[in-house]
Formats: sequence, C-alpha cells, structure tokens
Amino acid sequence: MSTIQNLRLRLEPALRRVFHLYWRFARGMTLGARGVVLDRTDRVFLIKHSYVSGWHLPGGGVEVGESFGDALRRELMEEGRIELTGEPVLHGIFLNSHVSPRDHVAVYVVREFRQDRAPEPNREIIASGFFGLSELPPDTTPGTRRRIAEVLGGAAPSATWR
Repeated sequence: MSTIQNLRLRLEPALRRVFHLYWRFARGMTLGARGVVLDRTDRVFLIKHSYVSGWHLPGGGVEVGESFGDALRRELMEEGRIELTGEPVLHGIFLNSHVSPRDHVAVYVVREFRQDRAPEPNREIIASGFFGLSELPPDTTPGTRRRIAEVLGGAAPSATWR
C-alpha cells in the first residue's frame, strides 16, 4: 500500500466527520442519487474515489433545487461519462445511517445509456469500470454489494444502506 493510500485511509474517518458536520448545518437532510448502471451483459459500473476507500456505485448529492433524476444524470456524466438515453428505474430509497442519521440515497437501475469512452482518472475518481457479478473488486463496499445483489440476484431490498 502506498504512503498516500495509507494516509488517505487514516484520514478518512476524520474527513467524513468534518464533511458531515458541515452538511448538518448547511442542509437539514442530505439526499443522494446513485445508479446501478448495467451493460448488455449485466456487468455493473463501479467507481473508486480518491477520498474514501472501496468501490462504489456512481452518484452523489442532490443539490438544492435539483431533482433526483437531474442529480443522477449529472453525477453519471461527471463520474463515468455515462449519458442516459432512457429513463432510469427507481430501485429504492435507503437510509444511509452509517454516514449520518439524516442521509438518504435514492438508487436507480440504469440500462439505457451511452458511454462515448472510459473516463480518465482524475482528482476525485481514480478508477472505474464495468464488472460482472462474480468479478466485483474485493474492496467493493458492503452497501454497494447489497444493492447489486438486490438488483441482479433477487435479494430482498433493505430499508438501510448497509
């Protein structure tokens, strides 16, 4: 493990607390939108951030005055160069209490999209790609694994992210 990765892992809990303390005062409740983006062979698109560990579904916060759908469209383009060509289907809304007791995430299943090219790594997203259900990276987060299992494996949806 590189020195930068080691430092990131050590600082991650403190950074998460600082961000959520800010969000607590800046926003009464935090809302997010994530996509289970599936290609024609049901491989799922995942991203790896520079500031938190593990592989995640693409997505992010819903800004003031923005709909869940608009946030999803924006985040998919920013993080994966993925442009929606059809309507995503709402899979569920989950309480993400391990982050904050006021954080909720809407998860959509995306099957109709266009990706003109794979995104280049940048300061926020250091890696991305499509993975088969049996090929998920070992450090795919538990919540991400649960959403994928619900969508592709028929597992019963949970009310919470984890």
